[in-house]
Amino acid sequence: MTTYADRVAFLGQWGRFQQVVFFLLCASIVPNGFGAFTLVFLTDTPSHWCSVPDVNLTEDWREAIIPVQVVNGNQELSRCSRYRLDVVRNLSALGLVPGRDVNLTDLEQEACVDGWSYGRDIYQSTVVSEFDLVCSDQWKQPFTSTVFFLGVLVGSFFSGQLSDRFGRKPVLFATMAVQTVFTFAQAFSVSWTMFIIILFMNGLGQISNFVAALVLGAEILTGNVRILYSSMGTCLGFAVGYMMLPLFAYYIRDWRNLLMALSLPGLAYVPLWWFVPESPRWLLSQGREEEAEAIVRKAAEWNKVQAPAVIFEDDSASKTKTNSKEHHSVLDLLRKSSIRTTTLILCLVSFTMTTGYFGLSFNTSQLHADPYLSCFISAAVEIPAYISSWLALRYLRRQLSIISTLLLGAIPLFLIQLVPQNLSHLCVALEMLGKYAITTGAALMFAYTAELYPTVLRNTATGTCTTVSRLGSCFAPFLLKLKMYFRYLPYITLGALAVVSAFATLFLPESFGRPLPETIQQMHKRERLKCPCMGRKENPAPAPLLDCQT
Repeated sequence: MTTYADRVAFLGQWGRFQQVVFFLLCASIVPNGFGAFTLVFLTDTPSHWCSVPDVNLTEDWREAIIPVQVVNGNQELSRCSRYRLDVVRNLSALGLVPGRDVNLTDLEQEACVDGWSYGRDIYQSTVVSEFDLVCSDQWKQPFTSTVFFLGVLVGSFFSGQLSDRFGRKPVLFATMAVQTVFTFAQAFSVSWTMFIIILFMNGLGQISNFVAALVLGAEILTGNVRILYSSMGTCLGFAVGYMMLPLFAYYIRDWRNLLMALSLPGLAYVPLWWFVPESPRWLLSQGREEEAEAIVRKAAEWNKVQAPAVIFEDDSASKTKTNSKEHHSVLDLLRKSSIRTTTLILCLVSFTMTTGYFGLSFNTSQLHADPYLSCFISAAVEIPAYISSWLALRYLRRQLSIISTLLLGAIPLFLIQLVPQNLSHLCVALEMLGKYAITTGAALMFAYTAELYPTVLRNTATGTCTTVSRLGSCFAPFLLKLKMYFRYLPYITLGALAVVSAFATLFLPESFGRPLPETIQQMHKRERLKCPCMGRKENPAPAPLLDCQT
């Protein structure tokens, strides 16, 4: 049966058309890198202590009014209490000296009724210091990140279905616009409530445009170029934005100015509308052969090759489509038992990968005294991770790759608790090894999911798995708070999730060496070939790589 890749083979794989699509779509993902992790700096908690109003106190009492506490073996000023101001003022008026005439441990303490003072050694201001998200309101700090990822979750769920119904290109640019507009609007928040409402709206565009760009490029590009784009290309675009974030934040230390600066690059992507085409595969699945053919003929002009007189007549994609007006939804992922099993396992693995990825990424402020350096280290680790994912997609079976990355991510997380406290650099190295493995697996999952589902469901499936994975990102900020009860509990939880997901991956179908399915029937046939319990081969004669990775 003639496939889409066979029909467009005359274009070649790396002509001018493919180069433009490749680099412009990768560029469209750069803002996701700094947009997704801006909260690392926006919600970081600076050093703080109770504010002391300007009253008559001696210098000794002004310095002693904040109690000293022992935290992890170190003495620190209390963040949430002070000695009662009226008592201290009376003792100061009597000329008594703290520590000599008065035993400070006998004094009654009170909450920070006059607010807090914040250190400015790292930040001029953050959302935490702006809206006092500390002490009794400290739950609002991780909840802020959770609200953002709830927006990402909702956006991922609906954008996938909208993309399958209305096209990849409109959804791509709509979500980019949402991301840009609401990032700018956040800077004008006058309360925490207003901030998280706008933050939720911003989250609707985050990652949704990443998924739309991923699927659009995967359907336009063919052969090894598609593998390069789906694994390393899109993810490196994300990593470039991630690495730019600490540079922006280092020079712009006020949270409002930082948000305005990060929203400006979004305006540069408006002209891309006239250069990025719609997916011909999607157009064919909708019965719009003339539009698909027009795009391919334009691509032939860009590549300076001669297109055949007829390109898509009797094409398999148009022959197997059931009805150009038929629409598919997330329910199609659950109707048949084999496809339902694949969907549920992919959701579990994606959840684990995302929880680990964001948990380790948001923990960067704890890796080093300098959060800007910590963020850059965490971002830089992703470069070799994405290169590894590309090599794995190019040469290794998908199951082997996913299982290996999950186990490689789990082992160092289990080992961290065995490292002596004086070897802090070894803990950092183990955590970064875990993040390297989890990042590699997360990059593989995007391409793996896109390879398993047919054109009519591909974006819905990718969006649905991404939606479920966002539950992990919502959970990650609170997971990090578990260290209040046991320092290594977050690592143990992430490691256990990774081991369980590695076992579940054994029951997923293999997509390496197989063409992208065009219909649900083709996916169902692939599912029936898979039988991990019996060790049956999926295909005694797999197609050559260049023919199948399309």
